Amino acid sequence: MKTTLEIPDDLFRRTKAAAARRGESLKEFVIEALQEHLERQTARGSSQQGWRSVFGQARREEVEPVDAVVAEELESIDPDEWR
Repeated sequence: MKTTLEIPDDLFRRTKAAAARRGESLKEFVIEALQEHLERQTARGSSQQGWRSVFGQARREEVEPVDAVVAEELESIDPDEWR
């Protein structure tokens, strides 16, 4: 997929130079950097469960009421209605 990104000039130049030093295209360098970043984020968030693993980290006492409401709502779903 093609997309357009606005990258600060200095960051673009440094990134392009780093890719050249490694003998990679800018595209290859950016793809690898994004993959590594996402893997680190996933590894960091893996200790969280449920919606907290996706939407950030809050203190347990702050999310317990939300978890209770979500659990209650999920229990009321009839699986046959979703088929």
